[in-house]
Amino acid sequence: MNKKAACCWLFLLVVLGGLLFRLIQLDLRPMHHDEANQAVKFSRLLEQGEYHYDRTEHHGPSLYYLSLPFAWIASGTSFSALTEVTLRLVPVIFGVGIILLFLLLKHSLSLEAAVFSGLFAAVSPALVFYSRFYIQETLLVFFLMGAIASGWQYLQKRSLAWAASTGFFCGMMFTTKETCIVAFGAMFSALLLTHFSLKKSFRSDDMPRMPQASHLLVFLGTGVLVSLLLYSSFFQNPKGILDSVLAFGTYFSRAGDAGFHSHPWYYYLKMLAFSQYGNGPFWSEALILVLAVVGGFAAFRPLSNGEPSPFFLRFITFYTLFATAVYSFIPYKTPWNMLPFYIGFILLAGYGTVFLFTTSKKLIFRTIVILVIGSGLFHLGMQSYSANITFCADSRNPYVYSQTSPDFMHLVKRINDLALLHPDQDQMLIKVITQPDEAWPLPWYLRSFGRVGYWQEVEGAGEFTDVPLIVSSLDKTFRLQPALEGNHILEYYELRPEVLLALHIERSLWDIFLKKQSEK
Repeated sequence: MNKKAACCWLFLLVVLGGLLFRLIQLDLRPMHHDEANQAVKFSRLLEQGEYHYDRTEHHGPSLYYLSLPFAWIASGTSFSALTEVTLRLVPVIFGVGIILLFLLLKHSLSLEAAVFSGLFAAVSPALVFYSRFYIQETLLVFFLMGAIASGWQYLQKRSLAWAASTGFFCGMMFTTKETCIVAFGAMFSALLLTHFSLKKSFRSDDMPRMPQASHLLVFLGTGVLVSLLLYSSFFQNPKGILDSVLAFGTYFSRAGDAGFHSHPWYYYLKMLAFSQYGNGPFWSEALILVLAVVGGFAAFRPLSNGEPSPFFLRFITFYTLFATAVYSFIPYKTPWNMLPFYIGFILLAGYGTVFLFTTSKKLIFRTIVILVIGSGLFHLGMQSYSANITFCADSRNPYVYSQTSPDFMHLVKRINDLALLHPDQDQMLIKVITQPDEAWPLPWYLRSFGRVGYWQEVEGAGEFTDVPLIVSSLDKTFRLQPALEGNHILEYYELRPEVLLALHIERSLWDIFLKKQSEK
């Protein structure tokens, strides 16, 4: 078997391994409140065929429209029949798709570097964890990589097809999340800096040329068309087009006024380099960071005769630096926001690995490189398993952020068990009295119940004496107790770390429950 065939088989194993890491026990972690929010937003599109872009919440429409085929296959148009696995399959598939896109870069990175980049992406705890998360970030990274790979193919082949492909992926980035503007800015800045860094050292014939006017129009037209179609809900909601632009004002404001989500500039880099919470294990993706630094420096080394232009490698290096700097500068930070710049580290790490192998001429140095990278990959794989299985909802996991507590699932089970004993069963009345941020992910887990009401204040929720179940936040519980007149018993469950919910159970229903338990 020749070297090229071996790399292709190895790449296939990498893709299958990446898929396995992302698929196992996909429903193990309770739904995060952001996931549940996205799922309920999707339900209107699934059941009624309607979608209206909301410029203050939920981000772009691509996630919802791309979820439709998965939902149709798994549950038809029934939201109550939808499962966590079905929804999370969407980011899983796109997470694996990111690895596949590396093949389009094999001539700029080398096939070997594409394989190693794919291997790092397959086992990276961060990439794996958020590929199992029903939010937009993994899709954004997939479309970002599609835009970069298609753009590079266009620079090599100058075809209308690659111009249209680049425009399509850029349009899909815009329809996925508003933070695409950071990636667009970083890519444009990286192109300019790469051009200037190579202008004096390369002949003009070796430098990528400006696109033809017709190709540029195809690129822009495709991107704009994709954006118009999705934001307007295929012209059912023309206002969505304007809202897609106005949304940037909302998110610029939110980025500056981060509140709970405000973190120091080094938040992302510290999380990736080394982190430990409480008595939990230590977490580190430092292997990828170090190899990325090696790859970045290698992109600027003096070239030997016959070596290709390092244009792409320098572009990725500049892009990664720009995107990392901007994301680190923005006070508003959540862990998944680092993915659009971390993918640059992944690509550079693949190239850095190959560079170390090719420059290690002596057997002892090459052996050390193999041992270090091999043990580092094993450690990354073990961390991925821990992050997604053992510590998937544990606050000692750095990728867990405001995660729904496993104890919350005991609340869901209690409600379901009690409903089976009530005459109305899934039509049993349930009142939820909380602020919106403490209601989620209840709407997802109570989606099969036909009579669930949500209120923010006790005073507006009506009478309580004949209500079988009431869920309330802690601050509402004390105000609710006098109105219940002792007709309900009380249990507490953890929603998130340091956030409790109270379950008020009608005494007659509770007595039936206790009797059934004693008979078991």
